[in-house]
Amino acid sequence: MSETPLAALHRELGGRMVPFAGYAMPVQYPAGIMAEHLHCRAAAALFDVSHMGQAELVGDGAAAALEALTPSDVQALKPGRQRYALLTTMAGGIFDDFMVANLGAQGTERLFLVVNASRKAEDFALIQAALPAGVRLRTLPDRALIALQGPQAVAAISTLASGIAALPFMGIGAFDVAGVPALVSRSGYTGEDGVEVSVPAEGAERFARALLALPGVQPAGLGARDSLRLEAGLCLYGNDIDETTSPVEANLVWTIGKRRRTEWNFPGAERVRDELDNGAKRLRVGIRPEGRQPARAHTPVHLPGGAAIGEVTSGGFGPSANGPVAMGYVAREHAADGTSLELMVRGKPLAARVAPLPFTPHRYVR
Repeated sequence: MSETPLAALHRELGGRMVPFAGYAMPVQYPAGIMAEHLHCRAAAALFDVSHMGQAELVGDGAAAALEALTPSDVQALKPGRQRYALLTTMAGGIFDDFMVANLGAQGTERLFLVVNASRKAEDFALIQAALPAGVRLRTLPDRALIALQGPQAVAAISTLASGIAALPFMGIGAFDVAGVPALVSRSGYTGEDGVEVSVPAEGAERFARALLALPGVQPAGLGARDSLRLEAGLCLYGNDIDETTSPVEANLVWTIGKRRRTEWNFPGAERVRDELDNGAKRLRVGIRPEGRQPARAHTPVHLPGGAAIGEVTSGGFGPSANGPVAMGYVAREHAADGTSLELMVRGKPLAARVAPLPFTPHRYVR
């Protein structure tokens, strides 16, 4: 397995390392997943996400070239701004979800990309094959990515660098943080306010230690990251979205730019347009099981005492929601909030209902 630049620090802090997307990653620390989750909701949690793929797309026409692969309006993205986007297949499925930022370099276009660890090789190959002359994809394996999330996250990191607190939600900028050159975006994967920070690999441990020395900052692993994003109703590629699901089915229509809905020239546009006009056969929904027993991924979803209508794609216990929570796909006619369901957990029916997302309100800065 590969290791991130923070692997030694994780072990020093007592992180329990597990394989994830080809990397040895901490699933939790001695405090435990529940404590790490609740600390992120209350203060600030530091996550190592250096396994993600980072790259720059440089050259005049970079935004237009990327638009050939995504329904997002990349050309309208202003300097210093970032957005969540999808790569789509010709069949209208989701090849991957990713973040794209306009770094606003003078004289030429410069986009910063962050893609999923499990898909970075495929994503970069797809993007590279679509580039015209004059546009270059430069992958950044020599950089680490660290997320600081929670209501105290921005105040904490701002003690090390001025100006970060002025970033708007989905804003991005370059800063010197504790002597480390850092690309800081006000974004994250927890539903909380916070930042994601790209730094050179050689400065990653020094940067992380500087953050962990701040009051209110504690490390958190993959376990808390997963429960936090599930409560926030955020998709995990390979679970909640993949090449078999469309942006309409996944309730990610908001990622499709207004201009792109008039041009219909992105991969899979025919299917997306048909589902927007006529409705998708299934939809991603929130699910609240009754009682305390969680339903995990691949749990069949039935109507009470009746036929199967879907499947759970992500599920577990939500510490902030104080109960089990799940997401999954159900037939469109049964996707309304409050619809009664039965989840077949180890062959036994568990009462549940369709519930609005997110399970825990988002607290992004506005």
